[in-house]
Amino acid sequence: MTFARYPSLKGAAILVTGGASGIGAAMVRAFAEQGAKVGFIDLDAARGDALAAELANEAEIRFEPCDLRDIDGLKTAFASLEAAHGPASVLVNNAARDDRHGWEAVTPAYWDERMATNLRHMFFAIQAVAPGMIAAGKGSIVNFGSTSWMMGNGGMPAYTTAKAAVHGMTRSFARDLGPHKIRVNTVVPGWVMTERQRELWVTPERLAAMLERQCIPVEIEPGDLARMVLFLAADDSAMCTASEFMVEAGCV
Repeated sequence: MTFARYPSLKGAAILVTGGASGIGAAMVRAFAEQGAKVGFIDLDAARGDALAAELANEAEIRFEPCDLRDIDGLKTAFASLEAAHGPASVLVNNAARDDRHGWEAVTPAYWDERMATNLRHMFFAIQAVAPGMIAAGKGSIVNFGSTSWMMGNGGMPAYTTAKAAVHGMTRSFARDLGPHKIRVNTVVPGWVMTERQRELWVTPERLAAMLERQCIPVEIEPGDLARMVLFLAADDSAMCTASEFMVEAGCV
């Protein structure tokens, strides 16, 4: 298959959270192929360093290890990436962890940690990059939502709560930042066959059930999400904001 190239992304400064593996790594590669200057952060320093080294000869790539639960650390990492590549014109809030947990065992401390892992850092990442986008008079912010709460999935109530909140945050920021020509959208993945998903939760029976539920009975791959994000990052989607873009093969 032949996929689109976006002239507006060449040389653009991109920030991706959770970019060392899975969907995040697919997006880092996709932006690099577009000729963008890609900065990404992740808790997994070994994988982040390896991906940056892999792409070093192909594009301007910079990795900063960061625990996104530490907001000061997030700001420091973003400042370092901005010093290297200039103010971000695109932010992709991708980082999250869909760890399973029963509602009976959730403590206040665990709840707060899940919000810090799956929601809080998105707000402060936007807060950090918005001034530069306002100064430039344009920008694109892509937040990652989830089909999990839409489908009424159980077994991870703190995660589904955080992901539902992402959709509200997107629409609020789209209103606040829209006058500056900054677009804010949510990308909603279905069950994407990342290495983590295959290792932890994919079984033949579960996969067969999901494929039967999907309108298109084909496994969703990280690259499918990356291509949607490229479109939303590029000028081609100039009038797209405050919206949800589903990449779930019609399972909802």
